[in-house]
Amino acid sequence: QVQLVESGGGLVQAGGSLTLSCAASGRTISGNTMGWFRQAPGKEREFVARIGWGTGTRYYAESVKGRFTISKDNAKNTVYLQMNSLKPEDTALYYCTAAKGFTTSTIPSDYNTWGQGTQVTVSS
Repeated sequence: QVQLVESGGGLVQAGGSLTLSCAASGRTISGNTMGWFRQAPGKEREFVARIGWGTGTRYYAESVKGRFTISKDNAKNTVYLQMNSLKPEDTALYYCTAAKGFTTSTIPSDYNTWGQGTQVTVSS
């Protein structure tokens, strides 16, 4: 069983930057797809970005493309989400997640392990 712990959220002004981290522990996650989703109050959980742990292939939601970068550190078993040019509409609880194996899905139900979430608030 993999455990995921997010950190790095906070309050930032519009145009600012934050970097989220997701530390994985438990069993190895090589071969898994890791992702970030977010959920704003009253809204459904939405896909943000994913990365193939073995391939390094990345995919982003259109709303964050060009502003967010997902990356990984194999040695630290950690996934990052670098967020630049933040907008008030990026305000949400951000979740790190791992699929059971490789996936190209952007649907939450296709990911089976979730962290507790870290809050990102962007003020205008």
